[in-house]
Amino acid sequence: MLKGLGGLGDMAGMMKKAQEMQAKMGEMQEELENMTVTGESGAGLVKATSTAKGVITALDIDPSIFHPEEKEVVEDLILAAIKDAQGKAQTKAQEEMGKLTEGMGLPAGMKLPF
Repeated sequence: MLKGLGGLGDMAGMMKKAQEMQAKMGEMQEELENMTVTGESGAGLVKATSTAKGVITALDIDPSIFHPEEKEVVEDLILAAIKDAQGKAQTKAQEEMGKLTEGMGLPAGMKLPF
């Protein structure tokens, strides 16, 4: 008659782990907003800084590249630096999420949030 109660303990444990994971995910999201990465192009002539969540926060352009006849080159360098920063932001976020899932015993490569 009480045979089925053993499963309830497992369910309660799973719910507790899910709540812990949710709290850690919230903390991780806040941390990602404070982590920064810098993308570069043109051998460092253009640099874009981004949060690990992918929000561009700064752009640094070496004044030596400002020549009116090279406007398209400058625009391409800016876009390349932004894309580099966003790629690094995504990588950083995945690394941090990997640390979280690893610490909770979840399979490697598990994508969070679901």
